[in-house]
Amino acid sequence: MLLFIPAMTQGQTVCTLESRDILEASFSELSQTAYSKMSMNDLILHIGRRFMHTPYVEKTLELPGEEKLVIDLLGLDCTTFLETVVTLARLAKQERLSFENYEQELEFVRYRDGIRKDYTSRLHYFSDWIYENQLKGILKDITEDIGGRFYENTPSFMSANPRFYVQLSNPEFLVPIKATEEEIKLRKYFFVPKEELSRHVDKIKPGDLIAITTSMKNLDIVHVGFAIEQNGHIHLLHAGTRSGKVEISDIPLTDYLNGNKSQSGIMVGRLVLP
Repeated sequence: MLLFIPAMTQGQTVCTLESRDILEASFSELSQTAYSKMSMNDLILHIGRRFMHTPYVEKTLELPGEEKLVIDLLGLDCTTFLETVVTLARLAKQERLSFENYEQELEFVRYRDGIRKDYTSRLHYFSDWIYENQLKGILKDITEDIGGRFYENTPSFMSANPRFYVQLSNPEFLVPIKATEEEIKLRKYFFVPKEELSRHVDKIKPGDLIAITTSMKNLDIVHVGFAIEQNGHIHLLHAGTRSGKVEISDIPLTDYLNGNKSQSGIMVGRLVLP
């Protein structure tokens, strides 16, 4: 059963009763946690572990009609998992743990300029997500600082393949999507190539955001998650497609990348205290 809750901004929020219960349980647990004494990175991992074994479900945001703020915690893909954890961590640090504040904060994180207008205002390309959320003061892109090299970022997959996106059957949406792709091409991005990651991985802190880049020229990022330490190595806390759930990768991040030919390296973001 879907619960339609009027949002405090334009449009509607769509949330299941079960997802609302999961959120309320998270608010209750976090309100009893000494999160004020925790670093932002530690809090990210504390919250991220709460969602371990949640099923991997893709395209939960792709509802027909006008763009809605979707809150679905029964199934998460890699991006919605990351957004959920970041939103909860920011609210915990601000001591603003309520459903209404979660709506506002999730919209702030998920959309360009923090405002949900239509389908094209959602941050579809994750390199754009990183750029926009750095402007909002949510994170700092530390990729260059830890030894990253220039990343030629020329995404065009969405505009070139509108048949894969129901909403892009509306030709009016293609114009702003193409404009976003052109803006991304003009920016300067960095990545740590996977061949060089072993030399720089010690500069990654557990709780950092990890965005995996690709050798495919028409895409920017193919997977995201959080860095987490296991037995002295950096692994990935993520919603995994292979296991079909939120998990900690069973192999270190360096090996994870080396096992996939299309994955070229990583971008790294570090959350900033709100």
